[in-house]
Amino acid sequence: TEKIMTEKLQNQVSGLEWSWNNLNTLCWAVGSISGAMHEEDEKRFLVYVIKDLLGLCEQKKGKDNKAIIASNIMYVVGQYPRFLRAHWKFLKTVINKLFEFMHESHEGVQDMACDTFIKIANKCRRHFVMVQVGESEPFIDDILRNINSIICDLQEQQTHTFYEAIGYMINAQTDAAIQERLIRDYMSLPNSMWEAIIFKATKDVETLKDHEVVKRIIFILRTNIHACKAVGCSYVYQLCHIYLDLLNVYKMMSGNILSAIELNGIGVIKQPLIKSMCMVRKDTLRLISSFLEKTVDFNIIMESFMPPLMNIVLLDYQTTPFHVAREPQVLSTMTTLVNRLEGVVIPEVPKIFDAVFECTLDMINKDFEEFPEHRTNFFLLIQAVNNHCFPALLNIPTAQFKLVFDSIVWAFKHTMRDVADTGLQILHKLLMNVMENESITQTFFKMYLIEIIQHVFSVVTDTSHTAGLAMHASILSYLFALIEEDKIKFQLDPMFSDNKQYIQEYIANLLKSAFPHLTDLQIKVTTQGMFKLNHDVSAFKGHLRDFLVQIREFTGEDDSDLYLEEREQELEKAQLEKRNIQWSVPGIINPHEMDEMD
Repeated sequence: TEKIMTEKLQNQVSGLEWSWNNLNTLCWAVGSISGAMHEEDEKRFLVYVIKDLLGLCEQKKGKDNKAIIASNIMYVVGQYPRFLRAHWKFLKTVINKLFEFMHESHEGVQDMACDTFIKIANKCRRHFVMVQVGESEPFIDDILRNINSIICDLQEQQTHTFYEAIGYMINAQTDAAIQERLIRDYMSLPNSMWEAIIFKATKDVETLKDHEVVKRIIFILRTNIHACKAVGCSYVYQLCHIYLDLLNVYKMMSGNILSAIELNGIGVIKQPLIKSMCMVRKDTLRLISSFLEKTVDFNIIMESFMPPLMNIVLLDYQTTPFHVAREPQVLSTMTTLVNRLEGVVIPEVPKIFDAVFECTLDMINKDFEEFPEHRTNFFLLIQAVNNHCFPALLNIPTAQFKLVFDSIVWAFKHTMRDVADTGLQILHKLLMNVMENESITQTFFKMYLIEIIQHVFSVVTDTSHTAGLAMHASILSYLFALIEEDKIKFQLDPMFSDNKQYIQEYIANLLKSAFPHLTDLQIKVTTQGMFKLNHDVSAFKGHLRDFLVQIREFTGEDDSDLYLEEREQELEKAQLEKRNIQWSVPGIINPHEMDEMD
């Protein structure tokens, strides 16, 4: 491979195979074998390739030719982080060259420069925050001093990539005081833009209705999102600086959106300015969610960040009179909060539910299609609370718990597969939670056991829910095991002394009324088999599938979808095996996909 690439490179230099496309293809190939050689062989090969490419750059005339060759050099170098980490002066030269390319007008060069910069920053992050031999300060200090001039010609998305790259460098600084200073310098440009907007808004709130101002706010928010993603938990220094103003701007945007709807109807939500205002709210919440995912200080969340979040964002969501004006990201942020803080947030769960539960349910319980984002996020929130804060569900009023239960049933009856799967997962975990809390076990099953069995069987026999067969089997086998083991202590029906006998009779009648074409023997074998196999979920699933095949044979329906899960598992297994083979062969996996320590 090395020999072939060397020959191809010589043909580029000689002009025999020269073209932009051929050069791009060759340099991609050179970059793709990073890590395939021993370090010394890789060094020799890379130095040879760079030397020839530099010679080619000198040889070719025309700015476009030189830009293409130079960008390919940078791409190749960026693919070899191991070499860069071992040669600081070369690494610094490469970074300075990338900064030059960030001003290059040739199409694609700026994108290449930013993409290569973030790759190198991620893989060599520690080298930028330490004082190298022959240097008087860490290179990060020099970059931050000149950040304005470096990014002045970049597009918005490119600027965000640049900020994320710098964030990875700052993340590598282990001294908290130095890191805080770096973050302050790092965010000085977006903060000065932010403070100018806030200053003008305090003088005249109408400035927040100017579309250009709203666009600038979105740009600042997204810069912060990328910064938070890279800097990690230390981003708290920056968030504390802007947090209250962020939420006040959020509140103002909501007010502007409501005023526009009241004046012009709900159709106004599609107008560019109003869509941008909605995006400000969404990006504000995305930033908060991003920080929640990174933070390790739960006390500061509960004491400093939660109260204003509850008072402004949740109140706004609850009191908004128009469904279309409710921001679905609110539900997503609350889900992130619960998943991250787990039991710590239990005292706040009733307040969260009071604010979002019934008003969201009212939006999504009319059909299975409207408000799909609210719908998905709503059930993910219930799942998070059920998984991590179950004691909070025990403390809500009985009527509200019934609404939660009805919502779970509504979820697993959805035709949207992701929502139906979430609903089944919630129900399965709910049953286990109930069994772990003995004080409520009997009360819960007295109210809901028969209803659960009835609703689960309704989806088991619904052809549009075949994909959930494995979870249907898990839930039913779990319930039947509880019944057989006498974990249900009360009598389900006074006419039956044995609960198992009653449930078998109940299921038999349920199936007979739904499928009158089935014989008594078929139904008897089905119901008895469900109890005999309830300790083996795989066998139980097979038994359930056999029953569904019998139904479909009578109706003439295709039963191939009953084996969908097995086919999906085979595909996943084949993909995993392929990936393992790729990992075992050096050079196949991109070096930037590898988790290397800097």
